[in-house]
Amino acid sequence: MAQLTTHYFPSLQSRPLKPNSSLFSFNLHLQHRASKSRNYNVTRVSTHFQNAYSIEPDKMEMFESMEGWVRDNILPLLKPVESSWQPQDFLPDSSTDEFFDDMAEIKRRAQSIPDEYYVCLVGNMITEEALPTYQSMINSFHGVSDDTGASLNAWAEWTRSWSAEENRHGDVLNKYLWLSGRLDMRQIEKTIQYLIQSGMIMHAEHNPFRGFIYTSFQERATFVSHGNTARHAKEKGDIILARICGAVAADEKRHEKAYTKIVDKLFELDPDSTMIAFADMMKKRITMPASLMFDGSDHDLFKHYSSVAQRVGVYTSKDYRDILEWFVKRWDVEKREGLSGEGRKAQEYVCKLPQRIQKIEERARFEGERKERGSLSNHLVPFSWLFNRQIMV
Repeated sequence: MAQLTTHYFPSLQSRPLKPNSSLFSFNLHLQHRASKSRNYNVTRVSTHFQNAYSIEPDKMEMFESMEGWVRDNILPLLKPVESSWQPQDFLPDSSTDEFFDDMAEIKRRAQSIPDEYYVCLVGNMITEEALPTYQSMINSFHGVSDDTGASLNAWAEWTRSWSAEENRHGDVLNKYLWLSGRLDMRQIEKTIQYLIQSGMIMHAEHNPFRGFIYTSFQERATFVSHGNTARHAKEKGDIILARICGAVAADEKRHEKAYTKIVDKLFELDPDSTMIAFADMMKKRITMPASLMFDGSDHDLFKHYSSVAQRVGVYTSKDYRDILEWFVKRWDVEKREGLSGEGRKAQEYVCKLPQRIQKIEERARFEGERKERGSLSNHLVPFSWLFNRQIMV
């Protein structure tokens, strides 16, 4: 998985559709205060409010009854281990006499990559390395969890296999970036440990309707981000790095297809609950999995990192809107019928949201141009990942 830039849309934050929204808003307030003070038990705060979001017994039965469909339609999207790429396919072979020459070549190519692109690459890699958190979160969804840790249930097989495929992403990026010689790997390793320790804020609250909306959006965003880094690496002359990012992007695209099909099936089986979940997740905004990123000193590290990604075009506010528009069309949101009054309100909200985001983009672009012309221009920030070299944010 990869990062989503959420801070570009502060005005989209609003109350969820559930009647106890005041409690949830207070919960978000507690989470924000905890994250700013680096309280890494922040995810525990939400447990006081999760019961209101648990799914009903009949919904639980619906997900359990989908196991056969998952086995026939989702598991085939996985690749066998023996035919999957592995990190070593892109890395120097330490058993050969050419090992040191190959490492030197990686360092030579690394000199052509600007620092701001390394900020994006490191941010992507750190996000991928927090995989234990993501598997834990999916296993918290009611009706689809791996109850034993080695269950033969199709839902459990998917989650473990998805995690196994994703695990290669952080591995290959971490090793390749270490070989570049451009980065302070100890600072990066600290950031990874802090991130896994702090967890993530998904806003799914054990609800698989919300959870699979999130994973669909997240996988597509990851595909976009890694695809853009692949393009930039190729333009800068590092063909191997471009191949790595391209391989990761291809995996994310395949995983997006799986989660998108799951949500499509949920719209078929229970359009009302799925529509309400879609609107609810978008009202809360899709919070990126690495939003609690911290390196031990920069309390605004995610804000700075995502600002760089926006500036260089790795992942932008327009990408966020494009992804939302794509899902509205992919899931035929405008044409869904059989909705309750709450479901129809949710449908209207989601369908109008891309236009709202576009207006916010235009205001943000105007504000950005004004800052460039005036005294409020972008400023330099040191990144510990790059030995505190300063990057424009």
